[in-house]
Amino acid sequence: MGERIFYNVLQVITVMAFAPLVSGVLARLKEMVQSKRGPSIFQPYRDLWKLFHKDEIVSEDSSWIFRFTPYVVFVAPIFVTLLIPVLTSYPLFFAFMGDMLGGGFVLALAGFFATLAAVDTANPYGPIGASRTRMVGFLAEPVFMIVFFTVSFVAGSTIPYIVQQKWVTPIANFFAPSHVLLVLAFLMLILAEGGRIPVDNPTGHFELAMIDESKSLEYSGRGFALMKWGGQMKFFVLLCIFLNVLVTPWGLAAGQTLGDVLLAMPLVLFKIFCFILVLVFIESSLAKLRLFRIAEFLGAAFVTSVAAMIAQVFLG
Repeated sequence: MGERIFYNVLQVITVMAFAPLVSGVLARLKEMVQSKRGPSIFQPYRDLWKLFHKDEIVSEDSSWIFRFTPYVVFVAPIFVTLLIPVLTSYPLFFAFMGDMLGGGFVLALAGFFATLAAVDTANPYGPIGASRTRMVGFLAEPVFMIVFFTVSFVAGSTIPYIVQQKWVTPIANFFAPSHVLLVLAFLMLILAEGGRIPVDNPTGHFELAMIDESKSLEYSGRGFALMKWGGQMKFFVLLCIFLNVLVTPWGLAAGQTLGDVLLAMPLVLFKIFCFILVLVFIESSLAKLRLFRIAEFLGAAFVTSVAAMIAQVFLG
């Protein structure tokens, strides 16, 4: 039992330590594709260090929600990390504390608090971005529900460790129409929830066009650092769910020794790096959608997830 608790802690440390690196690599590769030099891949670490050492300024019009939200945004991905396979293919100590749907609700709770905090400061741009964020979330949540329903229909469970064994471990299941459609729908969901192109531009700082970034406009110092770090960890967690549960468990430790778990760390990071190359291609090939077209994009994701469920019911 103590060993599995230690591995859970190791998974949390992995997410906390490498989430900024994933964001840095993604930003650097996008700049390179655009023939720019770009920032260092370690720039997110420097930004966090600088923000943690700056003074925090809080609006007089804000309430306890504004002060409390950075901690919720920071802790929510850590909680989900305890439920999903990040380094091991076998269940750890907290694996059955909640399922994929519960993890989605925890992440949605963090987004809800971030939206309230954006409205809380009386900044005119915060509510604009908050309303857009809620619109995206309102359209994305049905996709989450259908994806998890299809997964539970196949695996008989929504526990991530059970899903990966019954869904993608037999190689024939990987090429099933329902699996391919489900992976495509979840990929579109990652683009929406992660604030990536074509739904949102994470590098754009024009107030009237912001969606995800607008929620942290009024934060500074430690609060802003926690918001940025929490967002990076959320993106890392979504990638782990997508790659380790729905795509392939390759790279995860099957053995229960410390050496096996430590070896899984570079293998999982390599798998994430390969997927980052796909994201760079997507973001470099597409332009940011107009606001009213985002509904069409997420509508297509919903139709794809429904098609995956129908394919599973009739084709098996």
